[in-house]
Amino acid sequence: MTTPLLNRFRVASRAPIRRYLSSSASGPKVTGPAANKTQGIGSGKGAPGTFIKDRGPVSWPSLFMVGLAAASCVAYYNIERERRLETAMGRVVSTGKPAIGGPWSLIDLDGNLVTNVSFQGKWLLLYFGFARCPDICPSEMLKIGRVIDQLKETHPELASKIVPLFVSVDPARDSLSALKTYAQDFHPDFIFLTGSPTQVQQMAKKYRVYVSKAEETEDGDYLVDHSIVVYFHDDGGELSDCFTQSMRPKDIAEKIVERMSNAQQ
Repeated sequence: MTTPLLNRFRVASRAPIRRYLSSSASGPKVTGPAANKTQGIGSGKGAPGTFIKDRGPVSWPSLFMVGLAAASCVAYYNIERERRLETAMGRVVSTGKPAIGGPWSLIDLDGNLVTNVSFQGKWLLLYFGFARCPDICPSEMLKIGRVIDQLKETHPELASKIVPLFVSVDPARDSLSALKTYAQDFHPDFIFLTGSPTQVQQMAKKYRVYVSKAEETEDGDYLVDHSIVVYFHDDGGELSDCFTQSMRPKDIAEKIVERMSNAQQ
């Protein structure tokens, strides 16, 4: 008799225990903001009692992706700007009526008057700069020198017809003696030209060269902002092409060979 009674007691006692454990596991229903901290969020797939940490809208990976996208946009803008410049130059040349260039007169390192007519029969690589330029001008001048040397190796007959010119946009400081000293650092084929402020301004205007004097320092020194373009003239004095700062010496040499070879046909 004892055993059946005990069994009935055990069976009867388990039901309320199960109900209690089930109700305790599920816990009281929580609503409002507190529910997000104790229950599954969103799809309801989270198990009861699961804690999901809230995350902010910004993370390090997202910041990195934003920075990468911004850098890509800047690079694309610079490339597209130079491509449009080169395209515009090509249109100007193709019409046969270039809006860039024209008659000019300056002075060489020997004090002789030099004009655009002085180079009839020669192809010109024309660059505007100034002797106290700290980095860009020397870099472009050395690049032109490498182009000349490369052409002398691969196309000596074409290289003999090319004359590189440097025109100072800082005539106030680029005296003949200053340019003579400056010329020693660059290719010996370069011809350095300067002139009065009026002569330089007139020539820069004809070539659409941007020139702006920056603020002077306490000791009176200053820099000159200017366009960074190499103008390529044919042997008749007409503008044939323009080379931007991003172009490599190899690219420029290939363009020169193409232009000069087409002109001979």
